[in-house]
Amino acid sequence: MGDCESVAPQLEGEENLIAAAKHIVRALGSNKNLTKDVKKILADLGSQLSTMATIDDEGVEGLKSGIEEHLSVVEEKIMCWETDESMIWDSGPDEAFEYLSAVDEARKLIQGLENRCLNGEDEKELLRRAHDVLQLAMQRLEEEFKYLLVQHRQPFEPEHMSFRSSEDDGVDVGSMVSFGDESFEESARRDSVSRTSEECIIDLVHPDVIHDLKCIANSMFMSNYDHECRQAYVIVRKDALDECLFDLEIEKFSIEDVLKMEWGTLNSKIKRWVRAMKVFVRRYLASEKWLCDQIFSELGSANFVCFVEAAKAPMLQLLNFAEAISIGPHQPEKLVRFLDMYEVLADLLLDIDALFPDEAGSSVKVEYHEVLKRLADSVRATLVEFKNAVATNTSTNPFAGGGIHHLTRYVMNYLRLLVDYKDTLNLLLKNDRSVPVLLSPDSSPSTEDESTSNDFSGGVSAMTLHLQSLTSILEANLHEKSKLYRDASLQHFFLMNNIHYMAQKVKNSELRVIFGDKWIRKHNWKFQQHAMDYERATWSTILSFLKDESNSSNSSISRTLLKERLRSFYVAFEEVYRTQTAWLIPDVQLREDLRISTSLKVIQAYRTFVGRQMYHIGEKHIRYNAEEMQDYLLDLFEGSQKSLHNPHRR
Repeated sequence: MGDCESVAPQLEGEENLIAAAKHIVRALGSNKNLTKDVKKILADLGSQLSTMATIDDEGVEGLKSGIEEHLSVVEEKIMCWETDESMIWDSGPDEAFEYLSAVDEARKLIQGLENRCLNGEDEKELLRRAHDVLQLAMQRLEEEFKYLLVQHRQPFEPEHMSFRSSEDDGVDVGSMVSFGDESFEESARRDSVSRTSEECIIDLVHPDVIHDLKCIANSMFMSNYDHECRQAYVIVRKDALDECLFDLEIEKFSIEDVLKMEWGTLNSKIKRWVRAMKVFVRRYLASEKWLCDQIFSELGSANFVCFVEAAKAPMLQLLNFAEAISIGPHQPEKLVRFLDMYEVLADLLLDIDALFPDEAGSSVKVEYHEVLKRLADSVRATLVEFKNAVATNTSTNPFAGGGIHHLTRYVMNYLRLLVDYKDTLNLLLKNDRSVPVLLSPDSSPSTEDESTSNDFSGGVSAMTLHLQSLTSILEANLHEKSKLYRDASLQHFFLMNNIHYMAQKVKNSELRVIFGDKWIRKHNWKFQQHAMDYERATWSTILSFLKDESNSSNSSISRTLLKERLRSFYVAFEEVYRTQTAWLIPDVQLREDLRISTSLKVIQAYRTFVGRQMYHIGEKHIRYNAEEMQDYLLDLFEGSQKSLHNPHRR
């Protein structure tokens, strides 16, 4: 064993001599004028070399024999594990250390033999044997490397995350059908993930085996099997990353698959994607990068290359889904989801640039930036589509009962949701010429409105202009819809209801900050004006029957006219009762206010007329007393038609 141990130092000594000789040759080639001292040294060296040349071949043969014996020992240590089905690193640290030492010896033998001038077949055969031994060892180390990565992988459990969502929780708003306030907002509410759960670095592989993995990687790299080592790592960790996406319920879809999905299904998958994206990048990829750094930190750029190769396919899978969404139809119901996707990508932009900084990761980074740009374009295009959808929404029949139209509810609830994206929308819409501020001719923002919701430069924010334009478009559409009513009073009643709803939605939500108090006051004035116009159109003619014009000298004719006018009043009142009990004011306060206002006018006029003309008319012609009339007025605007021929008394 002692002879074997002396072989490596002998080889190193030869290497030093060869290097010195080469140095002398180079020096002689560049210097033709030698001093006497130099010539004497060279003469002594030549004499010594001549003496060494006379030595017989026994020393050379002995060196070959020592190398062969050393190689056999190394070969035996490595080959003994080829018949053993157990894993080396499961057998204990001593066995693992001994195996790595044998690999190191094999590598040094190869280096020593390659540095010699191999003239004989015996020496070449030794080199071939050494290469074969090292190749077997590398194959075994590759297996051990994979085994450690797989067996000691730590389970990934996204904490505090619920990715389960119903496939039918989407909102189909393409046809502008009716939605309740809460149901719409619940289904379209933006998703959020706590940053605490996102940014925690976790151990993807048990810390106890990191040192072993690092030793194996170092050995393989030093033996010029770096490609095999990187490939082994990438295969195992890519599978782990794929499984992580599976745990986050991210499925693989082609662009065609995504474009064919119904909106309800697609909506839930977008919400899952938004939740998963932050966790995957900030938690899992950051941890994956940390794992690469731990194993390959001493091996140049290997840590970065391995990370990129492992993470590239899963990242592109996520980005392909976002790309498919961005190139699909820009339907209004998708705007909030587009914003969710844009915001999560924008939020992760610095993380991506840090994870994929160099040329090796450029393909991921370039694709990421491109998808982000496409989503921004989709937001702008969808906002245009939304405005067009509101402007072109037509009705062939008047809205029953003059209540709040589905379009009004939809648009105002939509605007409330957009407030959550104020900063993003201001960024995307600022100086954007592709999204014109569409205003109806008679409802452009006044100077006082433009003074609200200013940005830092002192002007009106881009989002404020666009939301104001949307409400202006909505108002113009509602005016067109009101014309479907033949009854002028119902036209004003309809507009009163809808503009009041708009004003209340702004006043009682975050929209107030966007629109400002002056906008609210302006629209309060508008609905109040329509309320007065309704009262005038409904009651002016009816109350005209109760005017005191009994100046005729013929008392019999005067009595006849008074009775006829009272009868006409009752007929008109009963018709209003029959008609307007079917009309609806959903807002309780507005309903009470209009009832009180109407009652004050009608009951006062009725009491005055009956009190003055009772003598001329006669009690038998009085159908209702003032209290009954007041009760009947309280039945109005409930949305349930009644008749005074058989009124439903409360």
